[in-house]
Amino acid sequence: MKIVTLVKQVADTYSERKLSDSDHTLDREGTEAVIDEINERAVEQALLLKEAAGDGEVVVVCMGPDRASDAIRKALSMGADSAVHLSDEAIHGSCAVQTARALTKLIGTVEGWDLVIAGNSASDGQVAAVPAMVADLLGVPALTWANELSVSGSTVTVKRETDDGVTHLSAELPAVVSVGEKSNEPRYPSFKGIMAAKKKPVNNLDLAGAGIDGSEVGLANALVSVTSSAPKPPKQAGEKVTDEGDGGAKIAEYLVGQKLI
Repeated sequence: MKIVTLVKQVADTYSERKLSDSDHTLDREGTEAVIDEINERAVEQALLLKEAAGDGEVVVVCMGPDRASDAIRKALSMGADSAVHLSDEAIHGSCAVQTARALTKLIGTVEGWDLVIAGNSASDGQVAAVPAMVADLLGVPALTWANELSVSGSTVTVKRETDDGVTHLSAELPAVVSVGEKSNEPRYPSFKGIMAAKKKPVNNLDLAGAGIDGSEVGLANALVSVTSSAPKPPKQAGEKVTDEGDGGAKIAEYLVGQKLI
């Protein structure tokens, strides 16, 4: 079985995220960059399926700037076998629809794939629609928001837990599965894995190499864009209430003033 895992490099949630003054896109150079945690869980699921089968291949697919290679190497050090990396200045500012179309083209470069595994939602955009869009473009079933995942023969089965209850879904391969935060905890790369990752093949592509026209990507052609932005206002000091027997009334008065009650 050949499994494609979608990986994205995002700004570290512990670092301050800023938007560029010029085009209101994320200022990637001004933030620490890491592999998205939800993508680590997707890689873990792919590796577990490969190990359960006793054979197979895990291919990482990534779309991002040159430094996204760090995220790719993290996935390879976890145990993935190879990677495809689309890096081109023209993809800057691409919307979710453009991203899904580009990722579909990249998946098409992986010959004989059986299953695509992605995270439910990237921590920077929170669109939570790219896996389903990729499945639609590929013309295969989409099994989204999976907490558990297994493959038996040519059938993939997932368990989805939501506020509405537990749902079991299954489909015939090929298919696309997206996993949630309650899926398996990702493994830490071993020293051996880190060293081995340096020798694993990475197919680096630009738009032409991936068969993508420049008009299909980029901020100028995006279906959605940010027209204005402003930094978050500084945090204001709270109001301290001293209870002199009327504390409850003072709190109620404050809540009324804030139109909270």
